[in-house]
Amino acid sequence: MNSRAILINIIVILVILGAGAAGIYYYNQSTSYVKTDNALVTGQPISIASTVSGELQTWKGKVGTSYNQGDTIGTVSAGGKSTPITMPVAGTVVQATAVENSLVSAGNPLARAYDFNNLYVTANVEETVIDKIKSGQIVDVYIDAFPDTTLTGKVDQIGLATASSFSLLPSTNTNANYTKVTQVIPITITIEGYKGLGVVPGMSATVRVHI
Repeated sequence: MNSRAILINIIVILVILGAGAAGIYYYNQSTSYVKTDNALVTGQPISIASTVSGELQTWKGKVGTSYNQGDTIGTVSAGGKSTPITMPVAGTVVQATAVENSLVSAGNPLARAYDFNNLYVTANVEETVIDKIKSGQIVDVYIDAFPDTTLTGKVDQIGLATASSFSLLPSTNTNANYTKVTQVIPITITIEGYKGLGVVPGMSATVRVHI
């Protein structure tokens, strides 16, 4: 056997070994994990509003400022009486539209906040694998903004309806026939520490659930 034939045989063997290794890897991934990049960091939004209508006398709810539950962040004058605007729960202001000396309506949001200590990930999992997802399973969380860091999470809740169930445009055609497509079901994943990362609501993520 000449050297060229030997080289070809070596290349063929390496290709076969590489294909086998890749096959084993993907098999292991498919049987050990459920992975999706259809995921988003979110949290429970906190609406901050006055309980009465009147003139906004003072406002100190600046974006980026954190407050405890019950802290006063503004006052409204109504009928000669000053009424405080307080934080309903602890959180950090992320958006504010309040303008001092303007008129405000009772219940109309003047600012929105999030509790950055209790953010979570909402991930959409295909219905074909949702039966593999169980509450309490460990999850590897990869935030797109921080690709070199893996966060740890746990499956907290599994949705009881598909994401399309809440769509304003149902999947039907003009003949009212159902268009069959693979549906996704939202799951909620708690994050166990941010490792010093500046994780904020709205960031894209990829999750890998250990099954």
